[in-house]
Amino acid sequence: MKKLMLIALLVGLAGCNTVAGIGDDVSGGARTVQSWF
Repeated sequence: MKKLMLIALLVGLAGCNTVAGIGDDVSGGARTVQSWF
């Protein structure tokens, strides 16, 4: 049971980091486009 909880925690953290990374990519792309204008 502890192993299952640990895996669930790691997957949750990995998911949060991925979403944060996508947000950074989108805002970085928006800044790049904004700098063109």
